[in-house]
Amino acid sequence: MHVLLATSELNPYSKTGGLADMVSALAGALADPATGSALRVSVVTPLYRGMPAAHPAIEPTSWRWAIPMGDSLVEGRFHRRVVSPNLTLWFVEQAGFYDRAGLYAEANRDYADNAARFVFLSRAALILARHLPDPPQVIHAHDWQTGLIPILARHAHLHSGWANPPRTVFTIHNLAFQGSFAASSWGLTGLPADWLHLESALHFDRVNFMKAGLTQAHAITTVSPTYAREILTPEYGCGLEELLLKRYNDLTGILNGVDAVEWNPESDPALPARFSAADPAGKAHCKAALQRELGLPPEAGVPLFANISRLTDQKGSALIVEAVRHLLGAGESLQLAILGSGEKALENAFRDLAQRFPDQVAARIGFDPALSHRIEAGADFYLMPSRFEPCGLNQLYSLRYGAIPVVRATGGLQDSVVDPREDAARATGIKFTPYTEGALQKAILKAQALWKEPAWFRHIRHNGMVADFSWEKQSAEYVGLYDSVCRE
Repeated sequence: MHVLLATSELNPYSKTGGLADMVSALAGALADPATGSALRVSVVTPLYRGMPAAHPAIEPTSWRWAIPMGDSLVEGRFHRRVVSPNLTLWFVEQAGFYDRAGLYAEANRDYADNAARFVFLSRAALILARHLPDPPQVIHAHDWQTGLIPILARHAHLHSGWANPPRTVFTIHNLAFQGSFAASSWGLTGLPADWLHLESALHFDRVNFMKAGLTQAHAITTVSPTYAREILTPEYGCGLEELLLKRYNDLTGILNGVDAVEWNPESDPALPARFSAADPAGKAHCKAALQRELGLPPEAGVPLFANISRLTDQKGSALIVEAVRHLLGAGESLQLAILGSGEKALENAFRDLAQRFPDQVAARIGFDPALSHRIEAGADFYLMPSRFEPCGLNQLYSLRYGAIPVVRATGGLQDSVVDPREDAARATGIKFTPYTEGALQKAILKAQALWKEPAWFRHIRHNGMVADFSWEKQSAEYVGLYDSVCRE
């Protein structure tokens, strides 16, 4: 079977969050004979600024085309990288759309032509799927940026002579971001005006790319079983819960996995020392080195908490600021390492916290992949108090690196962390439920109590480090889904 994955981000070429990591790891696992899948896999994604220089293995092809978009004819070209016999990456060149400083925005403002940019990506994906010598049997589209692919494929089948188009799978990575644009943007799709209606992509008199994927794909997935249930409710459904309830039988939650090559404390080149569940001694060295790097006193006996995140309300960033400020003000003994960027008010709040408690808090505002690995390796606990979390990846990295997760019981956090109250023998972390500063404070105090029980702490840490969240396991569920939609 040949599967084409369509995505606006792909690690290590482009990334703003977990989408890039997930698609990259899934593609590699599906194509890897060692996982038992060994599918033929192609990935299509934009050629953003700087990619060819940073990744010389990406080579331009002679495959050029032009797409009518409104009153314009927009030209594009494919670039390609053959990663392995089973995995080929295709990059869509269109300098006017993708040669920019950001992927979606600059200075916290979305690009005004994002509708056109991702209509173009979706239509390019259809050109690729239709004209490859070895056409895919399945197109797997990811998030709103590729949500138009299923309806474009359906129209091509009915009106453009595509006799046997691929089946379509659409994955929701975060339902809160839907790609909603003025109805006039429909003209960019090349689809007839009467194809824009409430049963396709029309939502509150606007074109909604996410809704297009949800109404038209043969199968829908999201990135954890709990999130698949949560989005059926008004609290998490973001206005699309009734549609999702109608498609309940086509909706599956598949938990994300961990890229075991990139995230492996036994071989990670970013770490000052290596370690494993069987031999965790190197983790103490990583903690001391991280404390020195961040300007914190290298105190082995003080628990080091961490958070690496977009600094937003969704991620519970304000809860962390307030909970840690209260606990440190009350004289609690702990340290906190923060890495991330986001809302300016939250960036400033973490800076202020670090200035007030310079021996307890270190805040690094920005994006630093190597430092993120060192933080996971050096931390004793990892804070993830998300308001909602479709899957989350950092708690999975934390488990693997021996940083015990302290998480709110939502979405993929609920599915991937076991609290001692649920199963003491299998416990891997600490959960709390209310989205409040007080609930997070209590969870941190529980972590501190655990820290003071070394045998119990080591038991929970070891459980997390040996837990299996490999893509070998998770990719098998996608293979089963692809087989299922092809049999329909």
